[in-house]
Amino acid sequence: MRDFEGRCAYSLQHVNRVGVRLIEVDHFNPKLRGLERNNYSNLFPSTRHCNASKRDTWPEPHFARLGARFLNPTKEQDYGVHIFEDRTSARLVGITPAGKYHIRCCDLNAPHLILERAERARLRRLLNDYPVTAKLALQIVNEGEMLDASALLRRVLETMIPEIPGPPLPGSTG
Repeated sequence: MRDFEGRCAYSLQHVNRVGVRLIEVDHFNPKLRGLERNNYSNLFPSTRHCNASKRDTWPEPHFARLGARFLNPTKEQDYGVHIFEDRTSARLVGITPAGKYHIRCCDLNAPHLILERAERARLRRLLNDYPVTAKLALQIVNEGEMLDASALLRRVLETMIPEIPGPPLPGSTG
């Protein structure tokens, strides 16, 4: 878990948010056999949802030739390269065959994940507006309580799915 900062390797949900009982060990490549199957580099923390969605899925050779594969977060940047977040819907969008395959097989647009990403965006906007909101709220409560509220909001955000880049703008180069 430490190598993944306490997060699911696929959905990025934090163990403090989903609960330790809903984190499982996923065999990234379930087709490996023998010692390779249980090698540390093939074992990823996964929420029960992602693990149940992915199961023993691995791309068939003809799909793999077309670029369909699981993204290995220990070896490559997946979010912001293959996968982006639509800022309006909070849905993940794959822009490569690997990104699309990864989203579909891990069910990364499940309603509970979309809701968490939307809530994270709402809380970030609230935190960004905090100086203005704080000035208004100071009329109601004392400053110490407002600072505590800001710290609490930051701690909550740390356990949510982290911000995922939006899709590239048309005409931009990546």
